Amino acid sequence: MKIRDIVSLIEEFAPLGLQDSYDNSGLIIGRYDDEVHGVLLAVDVTEEVIAEAVSEGCDLIITHHPIIFTPLKRLNSSTYVERCVEQAIRHGIALYACHTNLDSTHEGMSWRVGHMIGLDAMRVLEPRPNDPTVGYGVVGELAEPEDAISFMRRVGNLFEVGAVRHSDIPAADFSVRRVAICTGAGRSLIEDALRQEADVYITADLRYNDFMMGEKRMILMDIGHFESEFCAINIINDVISKKMCNFAVRKSCCSRNPVHYLF
Repeated sequence: MKIRDIVSLIEEFAPLGLQDSYDNSGLIIGRYDDEVHGVLLAVDVTEEVIAEAVSEGCDLIITHHPIIFTPLKRLNSSTYVERCVEQAIRHGIALYACHTNLDSTHEGMSWRVGHMIGLDAMRVLEPRPNDPTVGYGVVGELAEPEDAISFMRRVGNLFEVGAVRHSDIPAADFSVRRVAICTGAGRSLIEDALRQEADVYITADLRYNDFMMGEKRMILMDIGHFESEFCAINIINDVISKKMCNFAVRKSCCSRNPVHYLF
């Protein structure tokens, strides 16, 4: 199997043309005609993930986050990015990232979270002007209204969140029916969630003042960046396994949250 055979499946599902201008999705290290015998899936490229790939005989690592966002001026092992790049090249491991194109595609990141939570009638929260079927975030409905605290506890447990940060609950008897979601850093879509009259907006990386933007009618719920995006591993696994059911695809055991919680 060649790398191009694997990534063509991913790019059919999440075309690179959907990525943002700042992004670096695609093949970062390696050549499309290189042969690949095993694939390791992770959220991030880390030294531990590369060591796992070496141990498991995987010569292609596919992650959600690109290891390189800005040009590297030197490779002298002074940062974890440089060390990861060096080790990947040294061990002949190709690196591929599927980032904002996976965020934006239909049935991508936010869609998967919505399915996990149990949303129906989902549609794109911030659709692209030329194609309303793609874009960032989703909004959908629960089958039945759910008590706000119970809903947040359920979602926190489902995504193994160390601590759910949330804004004021508008009323003691406030219930949740319409839910908006944007995986990863989604503060820019708060206004979109309000316009859609969402009861809860689930995202990550919210800042202090962001929690005041619910205007006493919507709960802002921060479940953590890693927690909201861990589903990328399962999405990519499903895309590859659907067409190549006998090919060796492994979900990383070393793909871990860099944020820890102390109580």
